[in-house]
Parts: sequence; structure tokens; C-alpha cells
Amino acid sequence: MTPTHFSFSSAFILGLMGLAFHRAHLLSALLCLEGMMLSLFIALALWALQFEATGFSTAPLLLLAFSACEASTGLALLVATVRTHGTNRLQSLNLLQC
Repeated sequence: MTPTHFSFSSAFILGLMGLAFHRAHLLSALLCLEGMMLSLFIALALWALQFEATGFSTAPLLLLAFSACEASTGLALLVATVRTHGTNRLQSLNLLQC
């Protein structure tokens, strides 16, 4: 495994571990998701450049567009949660009360 592959796979795994183990606030979960998407974007862009595949050159841009949509949806949910519940702590959210 090259150092480039190791760094992107470790960045993705660190984001996944942060999402799995540090779920106290909704904002930290969103930041972990964005870190995972950023590492996937860079890895996919480097992969397309490495193999000189012109058919896969649009895949990183598509992933980046979906990542922007995911980020805007997450921030909208964060604002709505803070307005209705007064906090962004995930322990205070109860799906049965919504």
C-alpha cells in the first residue's frame, strides 16, 4: 500500500470511527461525514488521474455535488433541531416525540 492510499484510507477510517464513537452532538456527526466525503473525493480524483480514465473523470464531480447536497441537508436539519429542541445533542432527541 502506497503512502497516498494509506493516508486516504486512514482519513476515511478516522472519520468513520469518529462518527461511530463520538455521537454526542449533531454537528460533530456532520463534520465526520464531511471528512469522509472529502477523503473519498480526493481518493476518487487521484484514482481517475492515475489510470487516465476519461470515463471516470466526472465521478469525483458527481460525488462532490452529492456531498454538497448532503451538507446542506444536514445543516438544515441542524438548524431545525436547534430551533425546536434548543440543543444539538443527540441524546435529547427522541423519535417517538416527533
